[in-house]
Amino acid sequence: MIQIYRLTMRFPNGIEALRDVSFRVHEGEVAFIAGRSGSGKSTLLSLVTAELKPSDGQILVAGRNLAVLKADQRPILRRAIGRIWQEPRLLPDRSVRDNIAVPLEILGVTGERARQRVDQMLELVGMERHHAALPAWLSSLEQQRVALARAIVHEPSLVIADEPGGNLDPEGAMSIMQMLVDLKSRGITVAIAVRDRAIADKFSQRVVVLNKGFLIEDDGAEARPPSEA
Repeated sequence: MIQIYRLTMRFPNGIEALRDVSFRVHEGEVAFIAGRSGSGKSTLLSLVTAELKPSDGQILVAGRNLAVLKADQRPILRRAIGRIWQEPRLLPDRSVRDNIAVPLEILGVTGERARQRVDQMLELVGMERHHAALPAWLSSLEQQRVALARAIVHEPSLVIADEPGGNLDPEGAMSIMQMLVDLKSRGITVAIAVRDRAIADKFSQRVVVLNKGFLIEDDGAEARPPSEA
């Protein structure tokens, strides 16, 4: 699903956020990307979603080489990916139901099909009773549950989560992490950035560890160049 080979990201100020990083995340796999602040986690995820362009190296997502992806193709790629941030980023003037439905609106899915899909997501994240609530009425955990539902309502094959439990208490953070890990049973590939390696270890899933832009640990298979895939 994700193939990264000798990836380097150098910003105009000279800082190298990533240096010669290589690994792959297989289809249907859950991978935790662990590392302290400044390790390169967020930069890596932004490269995978084509929000940034690497200085060197290659990235393939679902067989697409991002190095040759045209500007008008990037929104199409991003629509096939579910994205979750540390902040839920919900629309404050829309209800829970309407927030979840946003990706469907973008894709032109309306009517009964959209309603059924949103109902399924409300049930999945346990927010049925709050479907008419505005984000301000919800707890931080409830808001992040809505954000998760919004990320997968359009049935993406890949979900990218950047420290989704960062603003939650430990119990709430673990709850969201478990929901993300459970997406594996739906055939969704998931990459989750976390600061603490110990959090990742609790779920017995793939762990990739970054430190100051370098990949220092990977308990999965060694990456090969995309041309050899």
